[in-house]
Amino acid sequence: MILYGRIREGVGMRFWFLPAMLGIAVTACNPQQDTTNTEPPPIRGLLTQEIRESTGTTERKFPGVLEPSSITSLSFKVGGKLGPVDLAVGQRVAEGQLLAALDDTQFITAIDNAKAAVDEARALLQQDENDLGRQETLFERGVVSKVTVDNARTDVQTRQAQLTQAQKTLISAEEDLEDTKLFAPFDGIINAVDVDSFATVASGTVITSLYEASAYEVSFSVNFDTVAQLVVGSTATVRLADDPSIALKATVSELGERADTVSSFPVIVRLDETHPIIRAGMAVEVSFEFALPAEQGFFIPMTAAVKEGQIPEDAGPGNVVPVPVYVFDPQTNTVKKREVMMAGIRENKLVIIDGLEPGERIAIAGVSFLRDGMQVKLLETDE
Repeated sequence: MILYGRIREGVGMRFWFLPAMLGIAVTACNPQQDTTNTEPPPIRGLLTQEIRESTGTTERKFPGVLEPSSITSLSFKVGGKLGPVDLAVGQRVAEGQLLAALDDTQFITAIDNAKAAVDEARALLQQDENDLGRQETLFERGVVSKVTVDNARTDVQTRQAQLTQAQKTLISAEEDLEDTKLFAPFDGIINAVDVDSFATVASGTVITSLYEASAYEVSFSVNFDTVAQLVVGSTATVRLADDPSIALKATVSELGERADTVSSFPVIVRLDETHPIIRAGMAVEVSFEFALPAEQGFFIPMTAAVKEGQIPEDAGPGNVVPVPVYVFDPQTNTVKKREVMMAGIRENKLVIIDGLEPGERIAIAGVSFLRDGMQVKLLETDE
């Protein structure tokens, strides 16, 4: 009986010991799960720009193509056979430079014939004048009648008219010879060559066209709000698309009174200056400066805008649109989302006319990661 009791006791202890050991093992494999992380989240660094006073203008830009202000077509006043034509489109020519010439053989022959006709008419006139003198002497002696003298005088007048006509023919032939050469009327650039060498051309046939190297213009269309602020004589700036560093002064020369398409009015600006590299057909950008619709405006980077949507392209004078930005609060070191009013884009910067004050700072980088009220750390800038 005692032995049995010990065995039962041993068994009971064994069953009690096994769960205890399992509990210790589970505890060892699963550390405490409710450990609390007491470290605060990292504070994001903030790159900002201070709002400063700026000029009260905004800039509007329009694409266009550089074209000659005028193109002059050149032709011969006489017809004939061309000689070699050594012209190329885009070639620069100087005033008085020979551009093309006709074969002058027939024109030289015409001059020789006209000279011979003049000599003949002069000789016949001399002969008739001598005859008139004899008839007048005979009339004084009573040998011939007055009718005979009058007839002789009429012959002289006829010969004088024939001589005058022959002289005019000679002058015309000499002018025709001069017209067999085509010269550049001004310094310019060849726009087109319309004939081939050795072709036979008629009087008035266009040989080539030329435009002045310093006279260019740009045609484009603007909306009503823009054209309403322009007048003939308004100043503009023309920049080459291939080299924006080249900026040329220009003036509005024509304004369309009627829209060529719906609410699209044609404008032509003429360049007031030129540059050696510019050519007709180059892509350019025409810009105008307009007064802002408020007393002052501020320029901020385009990266400061919270891109909840695209930046409106129709913003500008007379069409102010809202844009959200983040403003830094130095009292709480947080950013506050604020809606400001934009009145255009100038030199890739937003023109803000309302919603910001001088001295305030706005976020200009990483705005897509910011949230209203987020705590931030202001980063130093080299403004």
